[in-house]
Amino acid sequence: MATAYRIEEIESWYRSVSAGEELLLSGVIYTARDAAHKRIFAALEKGEPLPFPLTGTAIYYAGPTPAPEGRPIGSCGPTTSCRMDPYLPELTKLGLRCTIGKGDRSKEVYDALKKYGGIYLAAIGGAGALYARSVLKQEVIAYDDLGCESVKRLTVKDFPVFVGIDAQGNSLFREEL
Repeated sequence: MATAYRIEEIESWYRSVSAGEELLLSGVIYTARDAAHKRIFAALEKGEPLPFPLTGTAIYYAGPTPAPEGRPIGSCGPTTSCRMDPYLPELTKLGLRCTIGKGDRSKEVYDALKKYGGIYLAAIGGAGALYARSVLKQEVIAYDDLGCESVKRLTVKDFPVFVGIDAQGNSLFREEL
């Protein structure tokens, strides 16, 4: 049985969930993939404002396709998370609490989640249509020139995920580190 959580209340619950636990998320999540992460880091290096707050936020590694008529979003499946691993330790240090994607993460990510406080949630690859059904609203908020890889603000309801790595470093993917 999945447990429902509000993203906006993540600071109150992320340390209590366990690897393998099924969650249903509601609230706001932001999409960002490879190209967006590069721009976010360029902004950090220049001291420029970021397109969204990091503190208490969830980033979904996804590049949603254009919305068909009458829908807020097209297919919205997860991308392979390890490509964003070089960025995660610094983002977590700055307050990011949650990332969502598919596949296992590097040892550096496990270490950062334990040290700074955060979780990694696993979404099911190939289930873009399923995830699209949980999106109530989509808004491009940054880097529109990146097309599907632009940063989007998604409002979701009952978005199904599994805790891939919990805040204690326990893993859905590995027995031991």
